[in-house]
Amino acid sequence: MAHWLFKSEPSTWSWQQQCDAGDKGTHWNGVRNHGAKLNMMAMKIGDRGFFYHSNEGKEIVGIVAVIKEYYPDHTDASGRFGMVDVKAVEALPHPVTLEVIKTDPALKDMVLVNNSRLSVQPVTEAEWMHILRMGGLKG
Repeated sequence: MAHWLFKSEPSTWSWQQQCDAGDKGTHWNGVRNHGAKLNMMAMKIGDRGFFYHSNEGKEIVGIVAVIKEYYPDHTDASGRFGMVDVKAVEALPHPVTLEVIKTDPALKDMVLVNNSRLSVQPVTEAEWMHILRMGGLKG
Protein backbone atom coordinates (compact mmCIF):
# COMPACT_ATOMS: atom_id res chain seq x y z
CA MET A 1 0.00 0.00 0.00
CA ALA A 2 1.32 3.44 -0.93
CA HIS A 3 0.83 6.60 1.12
CA TRP A 4 -0.04 10.08 -0.06
CA LEU A 5 -0.86 13.60 1.08
CA PHE A 6 -3.86 15.51 -0.29
CA LYS A 7 -3.89 19.27 0.20
CA SER A 8 -7.06 21.34 0.40
CA GLU A 9 -7.90 24.80 1.58
CA PRO A 10 -10.52 24.36 4.31
CA SER A 11 -12.60 27.22 2.88
CA THR A 12 -12.85 25.21 -0.38
CA TRP A 13 -13.08 21.65 0.95
CA SER A 14 -12.52 20.89 4.62
CA TRP A 15 -11.86 17.77 6.64
CA GLN A 16 -15.36 18.12 8.11
CA GLN A 17 -16.88 18.15 4.61
CA GLN A 18 -14.84 15.06 3.73
CA CYS A 19 -16.15 13.33 6.85
CA ASP A 20 -19.71 14.43 6.06
CA ALA A 21 -19.44 12.69 2.66
CA GLY A 22 -19.36 9.39 4.55
CA ASP A 23 -18.46 6.04 3.04
CA LYS A 24 -19.49 7.12 -0.46
CA GLY A 25 -16.59 9.59 -0.32
CA THR A 26 -16.03 12.23 -2.93
CA HIS A 27 -13.95 12.88 -6.02
CA TRP A 28 -10.67 14.76 -5.66
CA ASN A 29 -10.99 17.04 -8.66
CA GLY A 30 -9.47 20.30 -9.82
CA VAL A 31 -5.83 19.18 -9.82
CA ARG A 32 -4.01 20.93 -12.67
CA ASN A 33 -0.39 20.01 -12.00
CA HIS A 34 1.26 17.22 -14.00
CA GLY A 35 3.31 15.99 -11.03
CA ALA A 36 0.16 15.69 -8.91
CA LYS A 37 -1.60 14.03 -11.86
CA LEU A 38 1.13 11.38 -12.07
CA ASN A 39 0.81 10.76 -8.33
CA MET A 40 -2.94 10.23 -8.66
CA MET A 41 -2.42 7.93 -11.64
CA ALA A 42 -0.22 5.73 -9.41
CA MET A 43 -2.87 5.38 -6.69
CA LYS A 44 -4.60 2.09 -6.01
CA ILE A 45 -7.81 1.34 -4.16
CA GLY A 46 -7.02 1.07 -0.47
CA ASP A 47 -4.03 3.43 -0.52
CA ARG A 48 -4.10 5.83 2.41
CA GLY A 49 -3.40 9.54 2.40
CA PHE A 50 -3.09 12.37 4.85
CA PHE A 51 -5.68 15.14 4.53
CA TYR A 52 -3.81 18.44 4.85
CA HIS A 53 -5.42 21.83 5.40
CA SER A 54 -3.38 24.26 3.30
CA ASN A 55 -3.19 28.05 3.59
CA GLU A 56 -5.54 28.10 6.60
CA GLY A 57 -4.23 25.97 9.43
CA LYS A 58 -1.38 24.34 7.51
CA GLU A 59 -1.75 21.01 9.27
CA ILE A 60 -2.42 17.34 8.71
CA VAL A 61 -5.84 16.70 10.22
CA GLY A 62 -6.95 13.26 9.06
CA ILE A 63 -6.55 10.14 6.98
CA VAL A 64 -8.40 9.31 3.76
CA ALA A 65 -8.54 6.12 1.69
CA VAL A 66 -8.58 5.89 -2.10
CA ILE A 67 -11.88 4.25 -3.08
CA LYS A 68 -11.77 4.77 -6.87
CA GLU A 69 -8.69 4.86 -9.07
CA TYR A 70 -7.79 7.59 -11.54
CA TYR A 71 -10.43 8.59 -14.11
CA PRO A 72 -11.19 11.74 -16.18
CA ASP A 73 -11.92 14.95 -14.24
CA HIS A 74 -15.30 16.29 -15.38
CA THR A 75 -14.20 19.84 -14.45
CA ASP A 76 -11.27 19.82 -16.90
CA ALA A 77 -12.34 21.13 -20.31
CA SER A 78 -8.92 20.24 -21.79
CA GLY A 79 -9.35 16.54 -21.02
CA ARG A 80 -5.75 16.29 -19.77
CA PHE A 81 -6.40 15.81 -16.06
CA GLY A 82 -8.16 13.27 -13.93
CA MET A 83 -9.13 12.53 -10.36
CA VAL A 84 -9.51 9.81 -7.78
CA ASP A 85 -12.24 9.27 -5.19
CA VAL A 86 -11.41 9.28 -1.49
CA LYS A 87 -13.28 8.79 1.76
CA ALA A 88 -12.46 9.88 5.29
CA VAL A 89 -11.04 7.12 7.48
CA GLU A 90 -9.95 8.74 10.74
CA ALA A 91 -9.12 12.12 12.23
CA LEU A 92 -5.75 12.66 13.84
CA PRO A 93 -6.32 13.21 17.57
CA HIS A 94 -3.58 15.85 17.45
CA PRO A 95 -3.25 17.66 14.10
CA VAL A 96 0.37 17.87 12.92
CA THR A 97 1.33 21.35 11.77
CA LEU A 98 3.66 22.25 8.92
CA GLU A 99 5.74 24.22 11.42
CA VAL A 100 6.37 21.09 13.49
CA ILE A 101 7.02 18.98 10.39
CA LYS A 102 9.63 21.45 9.13
CA THR A 103 11.55 21.31 12.41
CA ASP A 104 11.60 17.51 12.70
CA PRO A 105 14.87 16.03 11.35
CA ALA A 106 13.09 12.75 10.51
CA LEU A 107 10.88 14.65 8.04
CA LYS A 108 13.51 16.90 6.43
CA ASP A 109 13.21 15.09 3.07
CA MET A 110 9.41 15.04 2.99
CA VAL A 111 7.89 16.42 -0.22
CA LEU A 112 5.69 18.72 1.90
CA VAL A 113 8.86 20.39 3.20
CA ASN A 114 10.70 20.57 -0.13
CA ASN A 115 7.90 21.10 -2.66
CA SER A 116 5.07 22.54 -0.61
CA ARG A 117 3.10 23.71 -3.68
CA LEU A 118 2.45 20.18 -4.96
CA SER A 119 -1.22 19.47 -4.15
CA VAL A 120 -1.06 15.67 -4.21
CA GLN A 121 2.21 14.14 -3.12
CA PRO A 122 3.79 10.85 -2.04
CA VAL A 123 4.64 10.08 1.58
CA THR A 124 7.23 7.44 2.45
CA GLU A 125 6.43 4.59 4.84
CA ALA A 126 8.82 6.05 7.44
CA GLU A 127 7.25 9.52 7.14
CA TRP A 128 3.76 8.00 7.37
CA MET A 129 4.53 6.10 10.56
CA HIS A 130 6.32 9.05 12.14
CA ILE A 131 3.44 11.46 11.46
CA LEU A 132 0.88 8.93 12.70
CA ARG A 133 2.74 8.77 16.03
CA MET A 134 3.03 12.57 16.16
CA GLY A 135 -0.71 12.81 15.54
CA GLY A 136 -1.57 10.38 18.32
CA LEU A 137 -2.24 7.23 16.27
CA LYS A 138 -0.46 3.89 16.21
CA GLY A 139 0.99 2.71 12.92
